[in-house]
Amino acid sequence: MTQRRDAWFWGLLIVAVLTAANAIWMLVGPQHWYHDLPAGVPDTGPYNEHFVRDIGCAFATIAIALFWAALRPRWRAPLVTIAAIFLSAHAGLHVFDTVRGFLDGHHWLLDLPGVYLPALLLVPLAIRSLKDS
Repeated sequence: MTQRRDAWFWGLLIVAVLTAANAIWMLVGPQHWYHDLPAGVPDTGPYNEHFVRDIGCAFATIAIALFWAALRPRWRAPLVTIAAIFLSAHAGLHVFDTVRGFLDGHHWLLDLPGVYLPALLLVPLAIRSLKDS
């Protein structure tokens, strides 16, 4: 494993840690996450603790997949691809909601760091990992 601590390892580890931090926040402090995440979450609808924790479970699953992919190179292609599919679908939903006017135009910038960038980062990694496998 130590010989595989390459750029893939470090990149996946960083994304996994950030995703895990978000998931833990959603699971442990859903109301705090809903109101204090600097992404305008209340713009999407009323607070629902169960729903926030449901999404936290999805992000926890993605974090585990990315940790696993960082540590086990032979599993990278499927794990990174699954994570990329989820993050892209999540980003696509935000695009759809912003384009149709459900979310205000300022969400393009609000969603950039936490929604669009992870998807934009992981999709090319998934494609490359599939080519390398």
